[in-house]
Amino acid sequence: MDLNQPPQENYANPKTCFFHVLFKASALAFYILSALFFSSFVIIFVVTVFLAALDFWVVKNVSGRILVGLRWWNEVDEQGESVWKFECLDQESLARMNKKDSWLFWWTLYITAVAWVILGIFSLIRFQADYLLVVGVCLSLSAANIIGFTKCNKDAKKQLQAFASKTIASRMTSTIQSAFSVV
Repeated sequence: MDLNQPPQENYANPKTCFFHVLFKASALAFYILSALFFSSFVIIFVVTVFLAALDFWVVKNVSGRILVGLRWWNEVDEQGESVWKFECLDQESLARMNKKDSWLFWWTLYITAVAWVILGIFSLIRFQADYLLVVGVCLSLSAANIIGFTKCNKDAKKQLQAFASKTIASRMTSTIQSAFSVV
């Protein structure tokens, strides 16, 4: 997850990147521009939250898998405890992920949340509690994806470290065994 500069290679999945950005931009744009066209708060609330929910679903189930090779979900076990579940591609496939796709995925994930926070601050300043509710729902969806994918990314790194340690240990063991079998 390198957020410094976009890599110079082309996007490997331009359609996925387009839709990844489209749903985020459409929710934000509709919320910002809706006051010009609609006087009904209910329409603004329903359409904005619907677009944010579409973005949540697309990121969680489609673009997260394709652009960064990660997937997360949350289950409730038999004891009623919430359990995070993570899936990632195998280490070889993760290493081959397109860096530009990954860069776009992570940056838009964070920028969208920052945009919702800024819009929430404007709603607070203007004393618009109803619009703060819209922003709160959209920010919650955005934050859920950030938390889920960040945890998933950390889990993938742990899996990589465990795989590397296991591989090194087995190589050392086989080297030592072959050294003693020669003697």
